Amino acid sequence: MFTGIVEDIGVVSHLDNNDSTGGTTMTFTIPADSLLLKDCHEGDSIAVNGCCLTVTSFTADTFSVGVAPETLRITNLGTLVENSRVNLERAVRADTRMGGHFVQGHVDTTADILSVTPDGNALTFRFQPKNRDMLRYVIFKGFIAIDGTSLTVTNVNDADGWWEIMLISYSQDRVVLAHKNKGDTVNIEVDMMAKYAEKSLAGILGSNSSDARIPLLEKMVQRILGRQ
Repeated sequence: MFTGIVEDIGVVSHLDNNDSTGGTTMTFTIPADSLLLKDCHEGDSIAVNGCCLTVTSFTADTFSVGVAPETLRITNLGTLVENSRVNLERAVRADTRMGGHFVQGHVDTTADILSVTPDGNALTFRFQPKNRDMLRYVIFKGFIAIDGTSLTVTNVNDADGWWEIMLISYSQDRVVLAHKNKGDTVNIEVDMMAKYAEKSLAGILGSNSSDARIPLLEKMVQRILGRQ
């Protein structure tokens, strides 16, 4: 579990797509003054661009992770090259102040940046998700994790399939999103509470896997008509 408050920006220092296990290993270098690995152990979880990954080895200023093929397919980690910059956050502790929101580190989809528009000293980003179904979990003023950064949705257009967030000046120096441009891809994790709420309501209304995508109001009408 994470909070979406990025601790450091790391750099891909080594990328091995055919390691000793036949998989992919990525090694990241962190800033010299970083505390990210101060209490690190092998097997710990670190979110890399919002993806929960397991530390397989580490030194004072580097750590390595194994990346599964599924992760490479459904996230933007598959596009990383050496010297790419990434957001980093350690797993949350029970005594940590929850400054963002509950982030699992399980990416739901990726999204393309449609536009970046300055607004005073802030930047407004517009995104369109690869999986349009995810839009039903995106609400005005709701939480969303973008490359592992907890952000607030400032505008949603369901018809055209996009939403916007505003990145304040303080955050622009502390997350990788500020350095991305139109056409770049970001990792998206929607608010998991919305998914739990949807599944609970679907259970109450008797939805199953074959009709889970039917809007809940329509399902309620069907049940009422079925009783007549």
